[in-house]
Amino acid sequence: MVAGRVTQPSVARRLFTLALPVIGLNVLNVLALFVDTAMVGRLPNADDALTGLGFAVQLLFLLMVAMLGLTVGTVAQVARAHGAGHAGRVDHILHQSVQLTVLLGLSVAVIGNAVAPWLLEVLGAHGDAHAEAVRYLRPLLLGVVFNYLNILLAAVLRGVGNTKLAFLVALLMNAVNVVLNYGLILGNLGMPAMGVQGAAIGTVCAQALAVVVMAWSLRSGVIDGVFLRLRPAMLDLALARDFVRVGWPAALDMIVLNAGFLSIVGFLGAIDQHAVAAHGIGLRIQALAFVPGMSISQAAGAMVGNALGAGSVDEARRVVRAAGVLCFTVMSSLGLLIWGLDERLLWIFEVDPAGTIGQASLIWIAQLALCMPPVGLYLAFVGAFQGSGATRLSLGINAAATLAIQIPLSWVLAFPLGLGLLGAWAGFPISIFFKAALAWFFYQRGGWAKVGARA
Repeated sequence: MVAGRVTQPSVARRLFTLALPVIGLNVLNVLALFVDTAMVGRLPNADDALTGLGFAVQLLFLLMVAMLGLTVGTVAQVARAHGAGHAGRVDHILHQSVQLTVLLGLSVAVIGNAVAPWLLEVLGAHGDAHAEAVRYLRPLLLGVVFNYLNILLAAVLRGVGNTKLAFLVALLMNAVNVVLNYGLILGNLGMPAMGVQGAAIGTVCAQALAVVVMAWSLRSGVIDGVFLRLRPAMLDLALARDFVRVGWPAALDMIVLNAGFLSIVGFLGAIDQHAVAAHGIGLRIQALAFVPGMSISQAAGAMVGNALGAGSVDEARRVVRAAGVLCFTVMSSLGLLIWGLDERLLWIFEVDPAGTIGQASLIWIAQLALCMPPVGLYLAFVGAFQGSGATRLSLGINAAATLAIQIPLSWVLAFPLGLGLLGAWAGFPISIFFKAALAWFFYQRGGWAKVGARA
């Protein structure tokens, strides 16, 4: 090192340092649902309960779309403002986005509870599985604002380059969630045995505690340059429009992604309703497996936004290259691990690999392992697009691959070609290869890289 010069960490090292707590945070967030499923698998009516959870979780993903759009729009704005050194604007964006999140959460609580039973029927849930899904959804929808605020506040911290606080709060939240679910699902620790409803109540209580701790931290000066104001203020309509401009493609992107998964649920329900339980188990494993890649993608998005806010396209490209190598390596390794563990993963949920649900789950697990390497590459490029505010690119790629390839191909393979469950699931991994190729093509064209303080 030359005297008087401070050596900056490499892009790869900075990316890894930022991504590591995000990985831990996202793992903990996924574990909340993972724990629910594992404990529900120990109930006397486990088959119906797990099937209900499979339908319910898919519906929760669908109702998350608007919040995802708001989060992506907020992070893009925060990262640009932070990269340009505008601390006052960061606080303003945080305040406005919190107000919008509360309004959105209350709206989803009311509308979601009203339409949930009907939507579950549309998905194919009926009988006891439908009843279990409704019992699980009601508390989660009533307390959805706490889930949304946790997502938003963690995302804002990521946008300013601090991921440790959100990780520590998530540790607390999951510890509380495990204790409450252990008591409320199965009737332990002197608590009532409430089954799937207990799982939802425990999760909402843990999320509410996490919001209180996070808000207190952001008001006490724990994070330099970021302060959360709680007093209501007039909505900044110009900023709200910026959120919508950047965030609506990300929200629509999630609708398209959910359309792909909802089509799978519909196809599976037409073949064998209990296969939806296998799909729900597979989604838990997939959610956990995708965490490292998604976390690296989110960290890369924040760094890309910072770099473009500071006016450096070259720095942004270095971030994307580092993210691509890291994502591909990590996700490929996880794919091999999933392939090797297969049946042992099912024992976590008390599911017999030789049973109907177990055999179906193994089909999904094998296809999940196959698609992990291209998922890694795709997520790295998506991080670049979202960090730069070019969310329409990722929307177009996802829409083309899902609507033109995944859904029709799954139907053809499952029904006209008679491959059943294998065919219903196969369209998803095949579409991932197309997504990765399209993302690489548009990244190379360079239209995503725009400099300036505003996304």
